[in-house]
Amino acid sequence: MTPSESTRAADRAFTGIWPAMMTPLNADGSIDLGRFIAHGQRLLDSGCGGLTPFGTTGEFASFSVAERIKGVEALVAGGIPAQRLIVSTCAAALADTETLTRHARDLGAHGCLMLPPFYFKGIGDAGVLASFRQVIERVWGSGQGNPAAGGLRLYPYNIPQLSGAPLSHVVIRTLLQDHPQVIAGIKDSQCDRAYSLSLAEAFMPQLPIYVGNELDLRVLGRRGSQGAISGLANFMPRVVRQLVLDPDGIGTDAAEARVATLLQRVGGYALLPALKGLMAAASGDAAWLRVRAPLIPLDAAQAESMAELARELHLDLTAD
Repeated sequence: MTPSESTRAADRAFTGIWPAMMTPLNADGSIDLGRFIAHGQRLLDSGCGGLTPFGTTGEFASFSVAERIKGVEALVAGGIPAQRLIVSTCAAALADTETLTRHARDLGAHGCLMLPPFYFKGIGDAGVLASFRQVIERVWGSGQGNPAAGGLRLYPYNIPQLSGAPLSHVVIRTLLQDHPQVIAGIKDSQCDRAYSLSLAEAFMPQLPIYVGNELDLRVLGRRGSQGAISGLANFMPRVVRQLVLDPDGIGTDAAEARVATLLQRVGGYALLPALKGLMAAASGDAAWLRVRAPLIPLDAAQAESMAELARELHLDLTAD
């Protein structure tokens, strides 16, 4: 990549904390749009730079394309600016990814978070590249990055422990070389610090690397990372911000210790139901306990364990 191309990628990228939003549900399993909007507004009011709906923490794979479009449109209709959204357009079928990505573009979103297609394993770099190229060509077209393409930024998403399709250095370098005005950063949720550091060494500061593992935020912050898409930021956005943007500041050791305790204690539970249990406890709203199948909600004893943990960590939506 040329210096001008690499600089352009960094200049277009987001900064700050853009929480990977949890998706609240009604008793019948439908999306609770009122709570969704209120949650998003509270996060923006807490100082978050933007929001990332329907990522892994948002249970994207459990919702239809129509439900996801309706949810994103509700956020915008509820007063959240489209430019403060990075919409997850991850889907197993490329046609669905294209539909969701076009919708994000037409809505005026800042960007989209995109996985390569999952389910089929062993597709290798060639398959991953072909998938991203197909979506880019069909959504951005030949005028990649020009105003006709809507200015939508693309953040490829690396979470191979779930997707089975890793983003290699070769894939990232090729995408950036071929589509410099589209690729704006990488979300790395592989939870492998050595790999995250290898990405930082290879691509930063020209291409931002954002880690999903909150215990790696300080390490990447010291390397110049300027933000995060974080699940824990649903209920402790200020703590997450401190870890990545003030990694050696006063109180950051204590903040990291709280996060380490939280992650260690939820390790014995299914992660997303446990995080929703913490959200329910911190907000005083038991509706947050609801999850979509195949996830199973916490039982009463488990929910009380999460409430006890929230009290022990002094989780406070107005302060954390």
